[in-house]
Amino acid sequence: MRFATFFIGEYAHMIAVGAVGSTLFLGGWQGPWLPPMLWMVIKVFLFIFAYIWIRSTLPRFRYDQLMNFGWKVLFPLAVLNTLVTGLIVVW
Repeated sequence: MRFATFFIGEYAHMIAVGAVGSTLFLGGWQGPWLPPMLWMVIKVFLFIFAYIWIRSTLPRFRYDQLMNFGWKVLFPLAVLNTLVTGLIVVW
């Protein structure tokens, strides 16, 4: 029963993210031909489809791999970006 509750919660989260994402990025309930509620449902299902598709096709990294990538790649890039932006602003 705990696993089923966790699973239902995960899918409820996907629906909520799909609704918020379709409202913010896809124009919400507005559409040319169909009733507004149907447009919203179609856009939410498209968002959920893309969410599940991307989540299932991209690899999942272990925590230590993510930490190494963050500290060894992303952090130096962020520092370099800050320095370049500061030089451009000063110049």
